Amino acid sequence: MIMGLQSSRLKPGFAFLLLLALTACGSSGSDSASGPTAPTVLSSAPLNGATGVPINGNATVTFSEAMSSATLSTTTFTLTSGTAATPIPGTVIYANAKAVFWPAAHLASNTLYTATITTGAKSTAGVALAAKHTWSFTTGTAMAAGLPVNLGTAGTYAILAKSGVSTVPASSVTGNLGVSPAAATYITGFSLIADATNVFSTSTQVVGKVYAANYAVPTPSNLTTAVEDMLLAFTDAAGRAPGVTELGAGNIGGMTLLPGVYKWGTGLLIPTNVTLNGSATDVWVFQIAQDLIMSSTAKVLLAGGARPKNIFWQVAGRVELATTAHCEGIILTQTAVSLQTGASINGRLLAQTAVSLDGSTVVEPAP
Repeated sequence: MIMGLQSSRLKPGFAFLLLLALTACGSSGSDSASGPTAPTVLSSAPLNGATGVPINGNATVTFSEAMSSATLSTTTFTLTSGTAATPIPGTVIYANAKAVFWPAAHLASNTLYTATITTGAKSTAGVALAAKHTWSFTTGTAMAAGLPVNLGTAGTYAILAKSGVSTVPASSVTGNLGVSPAAATYITGFSLIADATNVFSTSTQVVGKVYAANYAVPTPSNLTTAVEDMLLAFTDAAGRAPGVTELGAGNIGGMTLLPGVYKWGTGLLIPTNVTLNGSATDVWVFQIAQDLIMSSTAKVLLAGGARPKNIFWQVAGRVELATTAHCEGIILTQTAVSLQTGASINGRLLAQTAVSLDGSTVVEPAP
């Protein structure tokens, strides 16, 4: 009888504990079922309703979280003009939770533009933007100072290549050197000395560190990111609206060039000295559809305080600096870079294939 009473008194307690367990399980399942949150737009520029926007400007959005770059294109990020909503051609660049729409040509003066991000834009988790985001602005008549191309982590290398870097000794490189996805065996002529950590190597020809895709962590992932940033920078530079096209029919020897975006649908030849004249904050972007060739002894000279870190040579073909030629700026090439005997550059060589040096000098630009 006593045992029966004890048993009956325990049943409510067990029932209460069971209810708590079921409630906890139910709550946990609900949280799991809710999944990732939908991304939102934190800010956009120019501001909604802005007036007097520079005609060489762009449209930019910052998201609440990392987005899938594959879902950010001119289909999901659009720019239209006027009440007729005429589409504006352009290029969309995405990095670090920020997307930029670069118009293919300068915007028209005193014109209303509307930018839109659709719900086709998704986070890296595959979740669509919470709601379509639309804003409008009106241009003025002036142009703004150019913006430097964002190199990301590629900007931590004096030389970065995908398939290899070679030298005929002795060359001199001031800054880091990296190759990826190629292995260290594709860095030739530098007599590499492996560090004890196997994270990097050194060379008597390099004032900096040498990295390759087969070195110890975190080098492989760092290089993968740097190469991705290099590709984004190439696309960014290529997407800027040109202010000058086909200057000199592809031959700019002897010219003095002011800041701006220059475009050639052909190759570009620099047979004699060229001067870039501007301030320390001015930017030059050179878009070259074929090869960039500098003849022997030709030089790119800087005047007025111009700085190599603000000069970008975006080249679809190969880049060749002939014997003792000298260049200033960042070379972003879709193919290869070749510096012949005694050639030099104050800048960076960022190549989507290989870089070859022959008793050459590469010095990374001052920050």
